Amino acid sequence: MTQQPQPIDATRETPSPADESAEAPQSPQPAGGAPAIAGRSPGRMAWERMKRDRVTLICLGVTVAFILIAICAPLLAKVGGWGPITADSKAINPDTGNYPYGSFGGISAKHLLGVEPGTGYDIFARVVYGLRTSLEVALSAAVISTVVGTVVGLAAGYFGGKLDQILSRIMDIVLAFPQLLFLIALTPVIENALQTNAHGGTNENLRLLVLIINISVFAWAYTARLVRGQVLSLRGREFIEAAKIMGAGRRHILFRQLLPNLWAPILISFALAVPQNIATEASLSFLGVGVVPPNPDWGAMLSTAAEFFINDPAYLFIPGILLLILVLALNLFGDGVRDALDPRANRS
Repeated sequence: MTQQPQPIDATRETPSPADESAEAPQSPQPAGGAPAIAGRSPGRMAWERMKRDRVTLICLGVTVAFILIAICAPLLAKVGGWGPITADSKAINPDTGNYPYGSFGGISAKHLLGVEPGTGYDIFARVVYGLRTSLEVALSAAVISTVVGTVVGLAAGYFGGKLDQILSRIMDIVLAFPQLLFLIALTPVIENALQTNAHGGTNENLRLLVLIINISVFAWAYTARLVRGQVLSLRGREFIEAAKIMGAGRRHILFRQLLPNLWAPILISFALAVPQNIATEASLSFLGVGVVPPNPDWGAMLSTAAEFFINDPAYLFIPGILLLILVLALNLFGDGVRDALDPRANRS
């Protein structure tokens, strides 16, 4: 027996879309009405880790302050009223062997950090200009060594085979050299081959260029070894195989696929190379094969101050303490960057 259709009740209301949405099950909301968690980039997460590390933030502030002082060196020297190689003969006493008048190395309103014994140069002007010289050499050498080391490490790790063996042996040889000893030996040799100025001395810009190149020659191998190890662990990953299947060339894989995944170790290597280069440059100037006198440099100031330490210890302590603060701040900041970029690092 067939079922008869039921008549439509005209008095019954058709549910509205608003009613349907009200009756539909709602998606679960976070507890307490909190907003959904948004994705964060690795750089942002690293910065948030750094902000929780007070030591790293303090070292970052100290580093930025030193960089600003180096950039503003001409302005600061002009405010002080003395240039880095402008002597004040009235500030030294010829009766005491040209030592500064007064105590603490002649510190006064006229000379904020005193004057150099024997020459009468203003120490404040020489300190700020010497900081500029140290940072120029250190940063330039760090950039060159990082770029060269990154390219060599990429090539050795990705291509492998005989190229990897040759480049790895070159890295081993460079790392085995006693860097400071060879820099001391090579700098005078290269200096003798350089064009001399009208006074028979080496041109200052050429000497700085020699320092940058010499330091870079021995520093790139550390970055190359680090990058090579990272590339060896990445070249067999799925995204590299997918790029090969899609027909990507070697240049695309190296610089568009691998290199973006290496920015963290490269940045760490650069951050740790800068303080090492500053110490190396100061050591070379201290030993007499760095910046050409009388151009200002902290290492050269320490070398000269050793002769006057008994009667004028302030001249040794001022550049020595500043060099210690700068290198220590850069090293601790580099360690903080390494910890912030490494998600597996142990943090309190």
